[in-house]
Amino acid sequence: MAERSTAAVDVADNSGDESLTAKADQSTADGVAQKRERDTDNNEAQGSGGTEGPGKASPPELHSGHKLARRYRLEECVTRLDGFSSWRAVDEKLRRAVGVHILPADHARARSVLAAARSSALLGDPRFVQVLDAVEENDLVYVVHEWLPDATELTTLLSSGPLEPHDAYQMVSQVASAMAAAHREGLAHLRLNPNAVLRASTGQWRIRGLAVNAALRGISSDTPQRTDTEAIGALLYAALTQRWPYENDAYGLSGLPKDVGLIAPDQVRAGVHRGLSELAMRALANDGATASRHESPCTTPEELVKAIGEMPRIRPPEPAFTAPPEYQRTTYQQGSYGRQAPRPGATQPVPAPPPPLQSRTGKALKWAVSALLIAALGLGSWQLADALMDQGGKSDNTNQTQDGNDKDGKQPKPVRTLKIEGAQEYIAKGSAQHPNDVDKTYDGDSTTYWRTASYKDGPDMNPAFKPGVGIVYDLGSAQEVSAASIGLLFGGDHTTVTLYATDSMSSSVPLTSMKKLGSVTTVGTTAKVTVAKPVKSRYVLVWFTALPYAQGDTYSDAGYKQAITDLKFTG
Repeated sequence: MAERSTAAVDVADNSGDESLTAKADQSTADGVAQKRERDTDNNEAQGSGGTEGPGKASPPELHSGHKLARRYRLEECVTRLDGFSSWRAVDEKLRRAVGVHILPADHARARSVLAAARSSALLGDPRFVQVLDAVEENDLVYVVHEWLPDATELTTLLSSGPLEPHDAYQMVSQVASAMAAAHREGLAHLRLNPNAVLRASTGQWRIRGLAVNAALRGISSDTPQRTDTEAIGALLYAALTQRWPYENDAYGLSGLPKDVGLIAPDQVRAGVHRGLSELAMRALANDGATASRHESPCTTPEELVKAIGEMPRIRPPEPAFTAPPEYQRTTYQQGSYGRQAPRPGATQPVPAPPPPLQSRTGKALKWAVSALLIAALGLGSWQLADALMDQGGKSDNTNQTQDGNDKDGKQPKPVRTLKIEGAQEYIAKGSAQHPNDVDKTYDGDSTTYWRTASYKDGPDMNPAFKPGVGIVYDLGSAQEVSAASIGLLFGGDHTTVTLYATDSMSSSVPLTSMKKLGSVTTVGTTAKVTVAKPVKSRYVLVWFTALPYAQGDTYSDAGYKQAITDLKFTG
């Protein structure tokens, strides 16, 4: 097994993301970045507050192969620090890799670590590396967390250069949104750095060590929201410039020149996105440097999310098109295979074209082709004339018997758009969504919409918790409904919507007493529900039972959600 440094290692690295079969000389706390010397104990660089002294308890005497709770088999120790150790392990019950932090039950920080782990586990936000177990037994306290085999930490991504503007925008947007959600639940990170932020293979950014890493190291702060917001600003600064926004080098990044102070990212590196540069400065504690740009500083993750939402959306770069190589003919295709190659510089005679067909066979072939063409023209003319005569006969017959009507003498009914007089949310169980926005679904403006809440389970909604969400529409009087066209804000797998005819707009009418008109499932941003047999009804319920996954935005966090931009009934 490869030798590993046990110097002062940031515990934020103690979450794993390497597969079980990885070799010992390749595995680290997250399956990335073997050189732990790059992860400094630079609390001052992030302004994350002071630390308590390490506990007096000595690290537990553990070894590879040791089992916790007869379930978690320790594989490799990745950190020993301040009386605790961190391991890559295997959950033998579920046959998956996990990470484990272990410390003695009498450690000075054992109680706070348990409390932090349990609070983090209750959040259940998929944007954070999840705490799976937190236990005290046999004089040990251990915390079990996810081990992500497909994730790459930000430190590794920045080792090859700064991020593209779109990638940096996605990173700061997702991290700020996740931390805002955590602070709403009273949780802080306090050790947010490039080693604590991971990008999964799907492109989603995830944060590890929420509350737990700070508890393990005894870190606290009187202003936790300000501390985490400044840390997000430092992450964005590093992503834009490949430099750490403090004088000391950290996380494999060079610091800023000494005695210069904090300078904007677009002054450190050419070509930096101006809006993202200003956003990083607003998040960092920069001693009034933002005043010259007339922008107020962001002191909480919530304010940072709002500032990001006010920025123009940064689109991903267009894929580069590479022209295919010019087609090269081989000598075999040119008909010179097996011939002697010409001498360099020698003029080659141009081959004369073959003479036209002058023999008897050639003349006979010409006459045969001509005869075939004449026969084909004659046959085509005859068929065209016959078709025109048949059409004329049918037209005369139609004029004599129908005069524009069908054979029953009735005009076909034109399709018309039904006017919507009013609408309100239908609440089968739980709370309302956004009842004040229902009229935006039929105001004729596709930029306004009614949206659902963001759910953690999906795409099919949980009948026990929330069987569905929807809106009841009032058509003013009983109308014959034949279809509904619905504009959706989010595409993806998948949206299921059903139409019901109901007797009133009240949510007290159960779904079981309504008449189902039709249903459709789509992965796009439009849905058309067609009624097989048109039904007359004054009230129609548009009911969603499956919602696609969408990223977080200004209004809600990432999760399973949907929104209606436009809706029309036809009859």
